[in-house]
Amino acid sequence: MLRTKHLAIFAQIAEHGTMREAAGALALTQPALSQQLSQLENRLGLKLFERIPKGMELTPAARDLLPRAKLVLSALRDFEDAAGLAANSPVGVIRFGVTPTIGPYLMPQVISRLHREFPTLRIFIKEGIPANQHAELSSGELDMVLSPLPIEGGNLQVEPLFREPLRIVVPPDDPLLFRENLTVDDYAGRKFLTLDHRHHFHRQLMAVCDRLGATIMADYEGTSLDALQQMVGSGVGLALLPEIYLNSGAGGFGMVSVAEPEGWTEYRSIGAAWRQKAAFQDVYQQIAQAISEEARKRLQM
Repeated sequence: MLRTKHLAIFAQIAEHGTMREAAGALALTQPALSQQLSQLENRLGLKLFERIPKGMELTPAARDLLPRAKLVLSALRDFEDAAGLAANSPVGVIRFGVTPTIGPYLMPQVISRLHREFPTLRIFIKEGIPANQHAELSSGELDMVLSPLPIEGGNLQVEPLFREPLRIVVPPDDPLLFRENLTVDDYAGRKFLTLDHRHHFHRQLMAVCDRLGATIMADYEGTSLDALQQMVGSGVGLALLPEIYLNSGAGGFGMVSVAEPEGWTEYRSIGAAWRQKAAFQDVYQQIAQAISEEARKRLQM
């Protein structure tokens, strides 16, 4: 008989692409994981993975089966959540997806509050590209996401939470800081640093640069907001940074300064999402409320 653990093994190897990482995620040894995979393939009568130099690759048959396996795992997850709520206590793990341009600077305080309110609940944080996480939410791999809007996907409940100003930062000795009444024309030809092009943050910066007559540095994509700030501070270029980041302990104005044209009002909209009719939807709503309240505190600092 096919067991749920076999589907979980199938999904984890597909997600991680290597036996080593999948074994770590499942708390198994690699030999034990290999044995379980062999049992699954024998019971199905087909091969699910091909070994390649970089790891494990899905066979054509496995690519067709993977979405169905994820649906089964998601349905089981919803059942377990509903059982926990029936016992009047949300017990279990919430798989929470968040973009690295928000999570590290906002979620620590939120997590502390949630742990006080729901001590039996565990929240596993996974950082990633927003578009990828939206798909993972729809397929059941994640339970909830915090992301720039829009959040796209089928059968999702999307809750707008707050608007966050985006600030133009420059090196502390940049000529822009010594000009009065800055206008859009003052940014013509200037270069902005950016993150991975798959981030919503990058697409928004492209639109900003079009309006300013500026350009994006094509030969550098930062891996974090910290990296962008440090590069700006060293004089490499300008950057667009979120206000909550700048107000956090990680950000700040020690190495960069704000220099914006008159009438500057650029912002990004942040929202939370979860699957419609999820057993924990009331809890997700309370998590979203906690995030919204903490964000507003941070924006008033």
